[in-house]
Parts: sequence; structure tokens; C-alpha cells
Amino acid sequence: MDTAVQDTDPEPGRTPRGADTAVLSEAEAESYIGGICFKTGPPRRVGVELEWHVRDRDDPARAVPGERLDAVLAPLLAPGALPGGSRITREPGGQLEVSSAPGDSLTDCVTLAAADLAVVRQALAPAGAVLHGGGLNPFRTPPRVLDHPRYRAMEAHFDRHGPWGRVMMRSTAAVQISLDAGDDGDGPTGYRHRWRLAHRLGPVLVAAFANSPTWRGRETGWASTRQRVWSRTDPARTRPPHPEAPPREEWARYALDAPLLCLRRGEEDGRADWSAPPRLTFRNWLRGGYTERPPTRADLDYHLSTLFPPVRPRGWLELRMIDAQPGDGWLAALAVAATLLDDPRAAAAADAATRPLAERTAGPGLWLRAARHGPADPLLGPVVRECVDAAESALAAGVPDSPAHRAVAEFAERHTRRGRCPADDQRRDGPGPGTPRPDAPRGAL
Repeated sequence: MDTAVQDTDPEPGRTPRGADTAVLSEAEAESYIGGICFKTGPPRRVGVELEWHVRDRDDPARAVPGERLDAVLAPLLAPGALPGGSRITREPGGQLEVSSAPGDSLTDCVTLAAADLAVVRQALAPAGAVLHGGGLNPFRTPPRVLDHPRYRAMEAHFDRHGPWGRVMMRSTAAVQISLDAGDDGDGPTGYRHRWRLAHRLGPVLVAAFANSPTWRGRETGWASTRQRVWSRTDPARTRPPHPEAPPREEWARYALDAPLLCLRRGEEDGRADWSAPPRLTFRNWLRGGYTERPPTRADLDYHLSTLFPPVRPRGWLELRMIDAQPGDGWLAALAVAATLLDDPRAAAAADAATRPLAERTAGPGLWLRAARHGPADPLLGPVVRECVDAAESALAAGVPDSPAHRAVAEFAERHTRRGRCPADDQRRDGPGPGTPRPDAPRGAL
């Protein structure tokens, strides 16, 4: 991991760092993907990307005008404007993303991200705007506010699969956690083991931190409606790869067999059409299945940035499955995930607790159970409690009463030890098995 943890998706129109215009063969593409997506070294650094819905302080259902936000955010966009080095970007539906600089430890990352988030909140206050942490905008699907060929092409592609891509782009928000891939060994610090464990933990983290039970003002019957929306957006680029297969080979196969989301043309012209030919995979493009031009390494770099599985290798491991959390709840989510992968004792406990789930994480079934039921699921609930307790114990043994330890201890007491998740704080009937209420939009999800 390097400072690119702040920029997991390239700015629209910007050629990714290190890319070139050399035409690729299929074998070169496979080798390149394996080399850049699993950079090895001792796991140490931690980064976090915090996505937020921006609401009007006096009327949460009302959108904050873009020009009002632009005025207060402008001073914070310059490099070095935030004390911790975070970077601010906007998502297609106006969601605000604060991407931390990579910390040399969990404590370092928490300190950097919290300092920058405090500055952002303070800047928004005079505009009557507040940051809301939730996996899905509960009121509406906002209009797309970013007009760039990338996002127009994304919508055109996702529209072939139904309405879910637009909902995903405009209405979802997450806590995304970036951790070093690991070293080249076969032990617990090795990237192969950490890849498998991250996938086993994925449904556990979905369930523990599910926080999107409402859409369009109604309960959906899902603890994490966000995860359900992502699963339906475009399964070829959002489903998890097989976690038990060799990571480099499996990820190369996954990436090359995914269809193009967009094809860059006229990079400096915002009016360009980046729509990709339907069903054209990158592998078929390499094999001459498209005659406009052959693909280059720059095209492959860009294609990799358009793949959205719950665990995405970008040189480090990017955990993308956690709903945005209310208030400072992001701190507990970050601390649990990082500790369960990076602390030796907590990682061993998580490996043992999730081992019975190993065969189930290869497909979407367990992920959807986690999204529907949260920790009320009879299979996942006990594993959620074991894993959160393991993280809390490890943090207590390391730096007791640190912000990370306090956050996890409070989360465990309020939620996991009671079989609850943040979504249950919003439900009128409290935690349950995920049965839709009579007024929920039946069949929509």
C-alpha cells in the first residue's frame, strides 16, 4: 500500500499512475494483474475511505444545493488543506468521500482520519449541512450530479441490468478499509491467507455493521439494503471471486472475464462517448474482439478501477462491504476489520470462528443472508459475536482505553452481544429475521 490508498478509483479522465500505451497480449495482461494487485510486504499500514450522504440540517429529507456545498468545500480541496492529509472527492449522487492518508498503524489511521473529519464537519456547519452515515439514502435516489463520460458510460452499462446501478452510484455509501496485502509466505501474514480470511470475514462484517434497512421511506426487510443493491448491480464485477483459489491467478481470471464498463475516448473532452460495446470482456478485447483499437496497459489499469467486488486487490486489500455508519461508528468498523486481519491473536480467533463458513463464501448466498438478517442470522450471529469480542480483547491487550478500543467495546455492548446491528436502531419493530413489513416495497429487492 502507498498513498494511492487515497485514490482507489482514478479521477475521471486521468491516466492511472504508471500506465503506458504499450499494446498488451493476454499473457502479459495476466502477469501484470498478478504483479500489481498483490504487492507483498509485512502487513502494517491502514487506510480508510468514509463516504457520507450530505443532508440539510433542518430538513434531513432535503438535498443540500451543490453550489452551497462547493463554496464551503473549495478551501479543503487543495493538497495539504486537511491536517491529516485526507483527500475529499464527490460521488455521482453527491455523496462526500473523505479518503485518509495511510497510517502506519490503526492508531495512526484513526488519528489522521478523525482530525480531518472534524475539519470537514466544521466547514459544513455554516452551510446548514451535516454528514449522515448510512449505507443507502433512505429518502430518494438523487439525480446524478457528476457529468463526465465515465459516469454516463457507467449508467448506460448498468441500465442493461436494471435500475440497481443507478441506485448504487447515486444512493449508497460505505466505510472502505484498506490493509496491506501481506507478505509472500504461507503463514498468517501471507497474502494468500489474508485474502482467504478477508473473504470469510466479509459476510461477518456485512452482518455486524448492517446499516441500511430503509429505502424511499420504507423498511425493505433487509438489514443492509446497500449490499443487496450492489449484488444486483452487475454480478460479473460485484460478486466475490473464489476465495480459496490462488489469489493472483483467480483475480486475473476475474478481471479479464469482466465486461468493459467504459472505454475511454477523447480523454480531455467531457462530451466524449465512453460507452463500451455490450458484453465485451477485456479478455475478448485482448483477443481482437473489438476493432476500434487494441487495448493498452493504461486501458487495463482503468478497467481494474471499474471492478467492485467486496474485497478488491489494488496492491493492498480494499474491504468494500461495510455500510456507512452513523456518527463516529466508522471507528468501530475500521478497528474491528483491521484488528481481525492484522493482530495475530485476533486473526487466529477470526480464522477459527469463520472456518465453518469457508465453503459458503465462494458464492453470493452467505453474503445475502448477512445482508438480509444481520447478526440475527442463526449461522452468522455467533460468528459475529466471536469476531467482535476477539477484536475487543486484542485492542484491550494492546492499547487499552484508546479511541479504537472504546469504540469497539461500546459497539459490542450496544449491538453484537445483543444480537443487534445499527440497522436495528432504525427499525420500528427492532431486530428480526428480515421479514418485510406490510408497507415495504415487495418484490423490489
